[in-house]
Amino acid sequence: MNGLSVFAADAGEDINPLIPETYDIVWSVVCIAIIGVVFYKYVIPRLLKVLDERSDKIEGGIARAEAAQEEAQLTLQQYQQQLAEARLEASRIREDARTQGQQILAQMRADAQAESDRIVAAGQSQLEAQRQQILTELRSELGHTAVDLAEKIIGQSVSDEAKQAASIERFLTELDDESKAGIGVGR
Repeated sequence: MNGLSVFAADAGEDINPLIPETYDIVWSVVCIAIIGVVFYKYVIPRLLKVLDERSDKIEGGIARAEAAQEEAQLTLQQYQQQLAEARLEASRIREDARTQGQQILAQMRADAQAESDRIVAAGQSQLEAQRQQILTELRSELGHTAVDLAEKIIGQSVSDEAKQAASIERFLTELDDESKAGIGVGR
């Protein structure tokens, strides 16, 4: 410090070491102005352009995200509506199948009953025909047996067929009357 104070004493001035010289201040202001102009002309517009692009991208991304979310919501609603329609359609199909199954079952029962009735009726008519045939055969055999017995009892031939038929008829009628009377008594 001695060297400095000597130098300052030689100059005869009081020098403040914290205050720079005027030429330093002027050149510093000129450099800052040049740097400010360069920043104002080139750097700040590019920075603003980049910031605007980023802002647009962010806003566009948000808008696209909202649009995608709305589309997803719409798709979800459509899916839920289609699912509800599919469930309704499946329920309707099941109900139709159940109804058709019941109709088919009822038709099969009716067909089976008709076939059963037809078979029973055929069986009854066949039984009635067989009964009539057996009755006719039985009457014929019984008539011949009666005529043979009558010939053996009388000792002569009963050759007149009209008399045979009348005798057989009379005999069978008497048998029928006796069997009906026996049935009525048994009750």
